[in-house]
Amino acid sequence: MALRLPLRQLGALSRASRRYASGAAAAAGRTTATKSAKVPNPDPTPDSRTARLVDEQLRYMVPTYVRPPPMFVRGSGCHVEDADGRAYLDFTAGIAVTALGHSDPQIADLIYQQANTILHTSNLYHNPWTGALSKLLVEKTREAGGMEGVSRVFICNSGSEANEAALKFARKAGKLADPSGAKHEVVSFRNSFHGRTMGSLSATPNPKYQQPFSPMVPGFHYGDLNDIDAIPHLVTEKTCGVIVEPIQGEGGVNVATPEFLTALARRCREVGALLIHDEIQCGLGRTGEFWAHAALPASAHPDMITTAKALGNGVPIGATIVTERVSSLIATGDHGTTFGGNPLACAVAHHIVQRLAAPEMAAAVAERGAQLRAAMEELQKRFPEQVGEVRGRGLLLGLQLNADPTPIVNAARERGLLIITCGKDTLRFVPPLVISEREVEEGMRILGEAMEAVFEK
Repeated sequence: MALRLPLRQLGALSRASRRYASGAAAAAGRTTATKSAKVPNPDPTPDSRTARLVDEQLRYMVPTYVRPPPMFVRGSGCHVEDADGRAYLDFTAGIAVTALGHSDPQIADLIYQQANTILHTSNLYHNPWTGALSKLLVEKTREAGGMEGVSRVFICNSGSEANEAALKFARKAGKLADPSGAKHEVVSFRNSFHGRTMGSLSATPNPKYQQPFSPMVPGFHYGDLNDIDAIPHLVTEKTCGVIVEPIQGEGGVNVATPEFLTALARRCREVGALLIHDEIQCGLGRTGEFWAHAALPASAHPDMITTAKALGNGVPIGATIVTERVSSLIATGDHGTTFGGNPLACAVAHHIVQRLAAPEMAAAVAERGAQLRAAMEELQKRFPEQVGEVRGRGLLLGLQLNADPTPIVNAARERGLLIITCGKDTLRFVPPLVISEREVEEGMRILGEAMEAVFEK
């Protein structure tokens, strides 16, 4: 199906792809024809126009990613379309980013208006939107019952930068508490993911990510999520900060229990360590609450929240939200950013936060999340030997398999559904929060067909 977009212009790449819109199957040759008979949405073949575009460009790109064959050139709502004209139902939302869907008309118009007003001033000067977004994030956090004592916000460009700021703030607090420097250690948890910059990477205890760039920043220690008994030995008088994801997204959709998060917060207060909740993936409405930690008692709330992803719906932006206690420790010049807080990103994020914080959004996420979970449980019954645990909350869900989930991802894509993996054996579902009941039904029908095709082999 063709996608109707509100965008006035799709760019040179999209125009080039449309020039080849007719005769795709014939151009692809017999291989595509044969493959099309097996799956309804086959990946582009080596002689397709997509392959030609990719081959032309890859020679100029640092090879940091291995990508599947399709090249996506446009999107609308919960669907995207590739350069060969194939349409896909998107259950990835750009890894939990496009919470309001692709090419949202209101966001597109806002970007156009702001681009014709002012894009950038730097942090040498005030602009109307940095402060407005900061104020809104504080207000909506209070309204949602999140982070007791929330007070101020640092705006940056990404999740990694938000975590870097939080880690620096924790180190500053430790230095002020103990000028000797002994209180500098940071605690994080196995199967977490906090980013690729050196500080956030040091808090991400995955050998695959860390070993090529070791040694890491010194002073990081790692524990196991939900191991309450280990907390007193892990978080000590030398600990300045603890960073934890209430739901580990990349690590397998592992949910931290309320008891663990409460015990962790209590221990942080005992030793004077700052508690950081990384809600970059699980926050901003994805669990059915504005913040994933909001249901915890106030005594278990963090001192800092980091956020990004859905905050810009694809426009790069991140934020570190702090209490007055944390803010009071930071002096002018302690941290900074050139692009962070720019008027374009902040104007867009201000609009997005208003929509994501709306009660009707929370209700819709809870309803669609329950529907998606029920469909996963049906797959458990249908494939009891291959499908294991269902994990997560709201529209951040994981479906554990007994083997590498990559064949399922590939089979689903060639049937028109985009899903991704996490951990070692888990399918991850993070669709746009605006997904409809019909789209959930359609996606899970396709997933069932993909599983049947793979498991029957």
